[in-house]
Parts: sequence; structure tokens; C-alpha cells
Amino acid sequence: MDQDIINQGDPKQCWVISDGRAGTENQALGLAEAVGLPITLKRVNPRTPWRWLPAALCPALTQRGRALPRLSRPEDEVSPPWPELLIGAGRLAIPYSLAIKALSQGKTFTVQTQDPRIHCSHFDMVVPPAHDLLAGPNVVPILGSPNRTTVVKLKVESQRVAPLLAHLPRPLVTVLIGGRSKHYRLPVERMEEIIEDLNSLARTTGVGLAVTTSRRTGERNLKALTSGLKKASAFVWDGQGHNPYYGMLGLADHIMVTADSTNMVTEAAGTGKPVHIINLPGGSSKFRRFHKDMEEYGAARPFCGVLENWAYKPLDETARVARLVRKRLRL
Repeated sequence: MDQDIINQGDPKQCWVISDGRAGTENQALGLAEAVGLPITLKRVNPRTPWRWLPAALCPALTQRGRALPRLSRPEDEVSPPWPELLIGAGRLAIPYSLAIKALSQGKTFTVQTQDPRIHCSHFDMVVPPAHDLLAGPNVVPILGSPNRTTVVKLKVESQRVAPLLAHLPRPLVTVLIGGRSKHYRLPVERMEEIIEDLNSLARTTGVGLAVTTSRRTGERNLKALTSGLKKASAFVWDGQGHNPYYGMLGLADHIMVTADSTNMVTEAAGTGKPVHIINLPGGSSKFRRFHKDMEEYGAARPFCGVLENWAYKPLDETARVARLVRKRLRL
């Protein structure tokens, strides 16, 4: 298990237990940073058969924390003193959360982001997206997902990234491209359509394009994107050096984001800028509810070939949940 001390200097600690997936981990880190306790990030890599087991078996198998020594590889460090707050992200974090809660005799306040797929009473607080339709006395549904988008981060990163994008004309359109997921696909044919839409915007409106992709975009789509925007006033991040993601969000006048990512749409909505959602093949009832919720909030609209202007209060559900956690911890 990789361990990273993000902050130190206070006897009260927050552990973030993560399976290492960037999108899921950032949800937990965003909430932890908003709470404000010193953070220790622990990326868990449980040995078999633990990594194969469904979440439903975890409560019985981690009863009284006895399974914890068998969960981890010998080099892993999951030992007391236990933290005051533990925020779990992802299925593989669940057995650690349950075991530590038992070993701390309930003194560790446990929070699980997303739907844990087991009864929510096993945690002190569960923070799922509202479109999951999860309910319970300790469930705090939020619009979108917890994230690390803050006013301060956007300002700092905008200043850092500004020289990189200074050559682009304004207005600036930041484009966030996801990719294949459980519910969506991004075939190269659709990628080429998106590229044509972006070129058309640049030709007809004179906007500058700041484009970034995800790990799910795929090498073939990335090459098509880089090649297809060569003649436009565009910057396509190549994955090298400092990630300009938050700076691109902060500098944007408009944001375009593919429909496949709850995280990216939510992070974009944290800016208060118009968010245009690019449709992809696929979808699900949950995503349809999510997109509808974002439209009703006023943050997002479907992209229909033209840029629209509108205003709304930046979405900051992470801070709202952090206030609830701090109240429960009497901070």
C-alpha cells in the first residue's frame, strides 16, 4: 500500500483509504481537504482473495477487525494510532474502513464516498451522488461528486497555467474529453465528429481551444484529436509536465465536457462557467438523472453546436458535506 503524508503537525488525523483510481481518489481527497484535518493518503492493494470479494461479504469477514492482518501484504502499514476521521473511496477500501472502525472501538469516524453496495449503517456517513437514489439516516446525497475544485485552487492554478495558454484567442473554451466507461463509448468516428465541431467553433467564432483528455480517451482518439486540431487555435495537453487541468478550468470562458464523467462535469460546475455537455454513445438512467439535475441546477446544458452564455452560483457540495463532518467531529 502506497502511503503519502499530505500534511502533518496536528494530533488529529484524517486517513484517505483509496484503491488508487484517480477519479475515485480525488473525490475522497477533495472532501478530506475541505474538512481541514492533516491528511494521510493510503492506497490499498489487498492480496487475494480480498480484492476479488464482493462488498456484501466484507462486514462478516472484518468482524471485530480480525481480518486486518490478513488483508494487506506484509509491507503495508495499517496500524494504530487510528485516525479520528477515515474517508474511504472505492470498493477495495471498504474492508479497511470496517476493520479500522472495529479496532478503534468506534472512535474512528468513517465516511464512504459513492454507494458502498452494503448497508449504509456500517459507516458513520455515506456520501453518494443524488442520482444513485440512496437514502438513510446517515446518508448525505450530493449533486455530482466530492471534488478538489475550490476558488483558491482555481486562482492559483490559473496564474500558473496562464503563460501556457497566452497565445490562444479569447473567449477561451476548455474542452474535457473522457472516454470509454461502463456506460459510454467513444469510438473514433464520434471523436472525429467532436473534432469537426471544435474546428467549426474555432472558424466561426474565433475562440481559442484548451483541450485535455483522460486515461480512458485512448491512444487512437488522442492522436486523432491532436492531428485534427492542428490548424485551429488550440492547445492539446500531451500529458507531460504539470497537469494544467485546474488552470484550464479557471481560465475558461466556456467549458465543454463529454457526458461520461460525473467528476469532470461536477468539477466544471464548480467554476460558475457555462458547462456544455457533449453527448456520447451509450448512457444509463443514472446518468440521465445526473445530467437533468445539473441542468435544473443551472450549471449545464447539452452542446448543440453553438456556445451559449448563462450564469449560476458555482457548485460546492464538497464544502457543505465537510461542514457536516466537522460538526459531527466537534471541530
